[in-house]
Amino acid sequence: MRPTPHRRAVATGALVAVTAMLAVGVQTGSATARTDAKDTGRTLVAKADPGALPVKLTPSQRAELIRDANATKATTAKTLGLGAKERLVVRDVSKDADGTLHTRYERTYDGLPVLGGDLVVDATKGGTPKTVAKATKARLAVPTTSASFAAGTAEKDAVKAAQAQGSKATKAERAPRKVIWAANGTPVLAYETVVGGLQHDGTPNELHVITDARSGKKLFEFQGVKQGVGNSQYSGKVTIGTSGSAPSFQLNDPTRGGHKTYNLNRGTSGTGTLFTDADDVWGNGTTSDPATAGVDAHYGAQLTWDYYKNVHGRSGIKGDGKGAYSRVHYGNAYVNAFWQDTCFCMTYGDGSGNAKPLTSIDVAAHEMTHGVTSATANLTYSGESGGLNEATSDIFAAAVEFWAENPTDKGDYLVGEKIDINSNGTPLRYMDKPSKDSRSKDAWYSGIGSIDVHYSSGPANHWFYLASEGSGQKVVNGVSYDSPTSDGKPVTGIGRDNAAKIWFKALTQRMQSNTNYAGARDATLWAAGELFGVGSETYNNTANAWAAINVGSRATTGVSVTAPGDQTSIVNTAVQLQIKASSSSSGALTYAATGLPAGLSINASTGLISGTPTATGTSNVTVTVKDSAGQTGTSSFKWTVNTTGGGSVFENTTPVAIPDASDAVTSPIVVTRSGNGSSALKVDVNITHTYRGDLKIDLVAPDGKSWQLKASDPWDSAEDVKETYTVDATGASASGTWKLQVQDVYSGDDGTVNSWKLSF
Repeated sequence: MRPTPHRRAVATGALVAVTAMLAVGVQTGSATARTDAKDTGRTLVAKADPGALPVKLTPSQRAELIRDANATKATTAKTLGLGAKERLVVRDVSKDADGTLHTRYERTYDGLPVLGGDLVVDATKGGTPKTVAKATKARLAVPTTSASFAAGTAEKDAVKAAQAQGSKATKAERAPRKVIWAANGTPVLAYETVVGGLQHDGTPNELHVITDARSGKKLFEFQGVKQGVGNSQYSGKVTIGTSGSAPSFQLNDPTRGGHKTYNLNRGTSGTGTLFTDADDVWGNGTTSDPATAGVDAHYGAQLTWDYYKNVHGRSGIKGDGKGAYSRVHYGNAYVNAFWQDTCFCMTYGDGSGNAKPLTSIDVAAHEMTHGVTSATANLTYSGESGGLNEATSDIFAAAVEFWAENPTDKGDYLVGEKIDINSNGTPLRYMDKPSKDSRSKDAWYSGIGSIDVHYSSGPANHWFYLASEGSGQKVVNGVSYDSPTSDGKPVTGIGRDNAAKIWFKALTQRMQSNTNYAGARDATLWAAGELFGVGSETYNNTANAWAAINVGSRATTGVSVTAPGDQTSIVNTAVQLQIKASSSSSGALTYAATGLPAGLSINASTGLISGTPTATGTSNVTVTVKDSAGQTGTSSFKWTVNTTGGGSVFENTTPVAIPDASDAVTSPIVVTRSGNGSSALKVDVNITHTYRGDLKIDLVAPDGKSWQLKASDPWDSAEDVKETYTVDATGASASGTWKLQVQDVYSGDDGTVNSWKLSF
């Protein structure tokens, strides 16, 4: 059995992303204990399908699902058609309200990690696989026993690359490990080397360098520490979760997985000292009290935890109910903040002159979201996937800020708007028009993966604003926005809550380590289809927001008429041609045609053209289809009527269902042409199928002679078969019943023979 892979475009890229970093803001004020989670009960603009919404799993429920997935992973690997040397490693499991399970796996090959081998399998409540989304569809057949390039040389090259970024390390953080590099092109044996130290600005360095184990060529590199900039103090008096009792209260929140906040006291290593207080009133709203920054970081982490739990049903960064921890006062005048997987923690500097700690609401949400991304899609922090990684953190930073409803720091679509990093009152980044910062990009272009990830994040940030609010001028919470579109067409917003739910579902259940902008569009459309229905207003406007940043096309609306192509018939021989059309509105369609050959007419209700042509010649035909809303669509083509024995076309437009993994089905065409078939008989096939590799297609002549038009191929994951095949049919009599024979040879999905025709 083979489940249907998800046929969405994904870019190449690496697998591992270890740490994360941004930087923006801080909050001030004293605090008292807060242990209750927040439930805002907001109303969505468009109602989501409750069956497709993620359910809130307790840590024990999630652990049980992971145990179940581990117990069946060998069977799953066989079902997916993986090779004998391939093994699956369960990474995460999420569940929808209708029981659908989304299991995220990593892969090993001959015991080696496969970088770029991650995949997500969707299964029904009963465990039957439905779809699979793979980071790479390439076959793995890599010799792993011999490597002509020395690991020591790979380490030296990696150290040099890290030194170019400021690291003073003279050796790798750990010895180079053998891996299979499958994220780009043909899978190869490679070394992954991680070099530590510090970058130029004092940020921790975790440079991953991938080196071909045979040629020594550097294949890829990415920084494990995700970066940004910012500083501020602006959240006012807040309540936070603490523990302990007088005279030793602690910044330790037992209601949120035991999240703790530590004071590094200008250090750059270790955990630091846990903040304690005698009366459970923390900080004084200024930097004169080191606990103020601790309050800000603790409060931001608390809000982010509550947002993910109450809005998306995710308990903790990994979904396991365990809290991360925060470290403040990192280094001396360090103007940044970052997330690291290695310590499962967020770290904040104190900004220029140690005057403005980087611990605001949106910074905390941004950094914690890097952890969520790492635990789910694991978007590689380089190229387009790196920009999407950064954008994901900006998107949920905005979402958390709006959700928090802090009166001192109201929600907005500005990143770092309170920190004055530019010393002129402007924010760090803009989501309505990213290019206003003079570095970020408003729309996708072919070279966007080559720029810094904080600026290549611009188009995705722009998508989130357009999807949330729509294009043009708007005022939200007192802030004025004016968002343009790359195609000059307007976009209607779907609502911020809807946009965030779509992005979260796409991130956690569909995106992979090497997802690019095209793949992100496909992932969000999949999520929008699951939540609101394919073709719904929300779905269409999701697509339109992508088109507005130059990714993909606008949603099809109005009346669409399928072009039937030019037609050829024989005089005095009956013909039929079914016109196919669809509309974005409900109700009946009305068909009309001009220019039909004499003897033919169209049924106004069904769109069937039929009759017997009475004269030879070529006509220019135009079919017009009108829906109940008054929208129209047209299609024009030529229709040639020949004398008997001339070139002729025979077509069958009656749909035939293709059952899943069953016997072959046939669709007949009765040919009334004399003589034998032509030496270049053309066979036009129109088949809808979600995994065309399942299909074996043959043409069978009236005398039983057959030609294979298409063989099955389990690795051909494209959708549909809309092809023209040419066969030499001179040895077969033309007159009689010809058959298109189609068989689905693998289980997982089914399809339909929409139409096919023979052109002699």
